[in-house]
Amino acid sequence: MSMWTNSSDASEFVSSENGTYGPSDEPALVCAEAAFDQAFHYWRGASGRRYLHSVYSLVGCPALPQANFILVRRHDDGSREALAFGNTKDDAMSLNLARLRHEGAKIGANEVHIHLLADTARARRFVEADLTAAHLHQPATSEAA
Repeated sequence: MSMWTNSSDASEFVSSENGTYGPSDEPALVCAEAAFDQAFHYWRGASGRRYLHSVYSLVGCPALPQANFILVRRHDDGSREALAFGNTKDDAMSLNLARLRHEGAKIGANEVHIHLLADTARARRFVEADLTAAHLHQPATSEAA
């Protein structure tokens, strides 16, 4: 373990062959002086890469272009549980949103985390596979995915 972890925290970290990469998910303090309540969040893939996500409530999520998403259950204590990983595939942004909200409601998500930095279909598939391997060990089955 590194100096900032102990064995009781190990389940919260993604490991590598040479040790740990760090927390598997963590708030992103992108703009600490802004009046946002954790508007950004990092999720770490099996590769050790961190992916910056914008955080929205399930009902507050805007229509979105082709992007990666995580459907998340945020618990009363503030902890987050990733329920499904995927990427939107439609050119129609409102259709992506409708499918995302439908799938999120079916599985009990109350947050949507959106990663917009993967700019090709291939890059989005890689991000989805990397995050899924680290957190769920199975791909999202949604049509939005």
